[in-house]
Amino acid sequence: MKYPSDRILVTGGAGFIGSALVHGLNQKGHTNIHITDRLGTDEKWKNLSALVYNDYIEADELMGYIESHPHSRLYSLILHLGACSSTMETDASYLVQNNYRFTHRLAQYAIHTKTRFVYASSAATYGDGSKGMDDKDTSIQNYRPLNMYGYSKQMFDLHAQQHGWLQSITGIKYFNVFGPNENHKGEMRSLVNKAYHQIQETGRLQLFRSHRPDYEDGMQLRDFLYVKDAVAMTLHLAKIPSATGLYNLGSGKAHTWIDLANAIFKAMGKEPQIDFVDMPESIRDKYQYKTEADISKLRETGYDIPLTPLEGSVADYIQNYLAKDKLLGDEDR
Repeated sequence: MKYPSDRILVTGGAGFIGSALVHGLNQKGHTNIHITDRLGTDEKWKNLSALVYNDYIEADELMGYIESHPHSRLYSLILHLGACSSTMETDASYLVQNNYRFTHRLAQYAIHTKTRFVYASSAATYGDGSKGMDDKDTSIQNYRPLNMYGYSKQMFDLHAQQHGWLQSITGIKYFNVFGPNENHKGEMRSLVNKAYHQIQETGRLQLFRSHRPDYEDGMQLRDFLYVKDAVAMTLHLAKIPSATGLYNLGSGKAHTWIDLANAIFKAMGKEPQIDFVDMPESIRDKYQYKTEADISKLRETGYDIPLTPLEGSVADYIQNYLAKDKLLGDEDR
């Protein structure tokens, strides 16, 4: 049997970044797409409603399908976003199976069949940042993730490096991505999403106090990346076979939580009203006080598209999606 040479697989394709990638592919004219995910009982199925794709496969069935064609190149590109992305998950065995073993098997198949393979690593692999956040640094064994989610991603990065896989596949370290299609993520939603609803209900926004003397309240730093920029960066790397190894995907500039809060209030046409609350003790020793992506390695591949400024991306998300209760793709109809 001959398989389509242009068919694309997107794992986690009903999730936040996965569905945004499918939307990005649709905008480029790609519709011969297989989506796989675990839809479960939440409402992430809604993210699929405005997308155009060829078939949907439950994640538990995917490896059986692939392993029944072990020598066939079923896809021209695999975008592997499927994972448990909760930094609060404590079931280490579940994270190993979901984030490490599944990725291992899928990458092994892709390498064997010479299929372009791009997978989601995470900025969480860098831990507290004391060892740097440099995607050109090959000493990745020195990083100490602060939670099991980050370590499950680190496990595969290390395996891929040790076995020479990073010479032919691409791992993406997403920083703090936010934007449309994250409604289903519960407590893992971005602050922009949570804050919009909180401000609508109370007129005020709660932020965590700092529990380090070198950071004032609200001055903790994050590299916030709009999902539309994350999609453009990912699809750029996917089309360059020589762009292998690990890549940071962020805005390249850290902003404070106060910066983000002010942008949210401005987009909603309201004056900032911020209250500081204690950070739960369970996450205090796992909290990153600063993340900032060096994206020069990405730029060296020829990615020269300007990034959306923080205020502009927050305004687009709030005014064109949250306020209108729309998902990516709805704006095209």
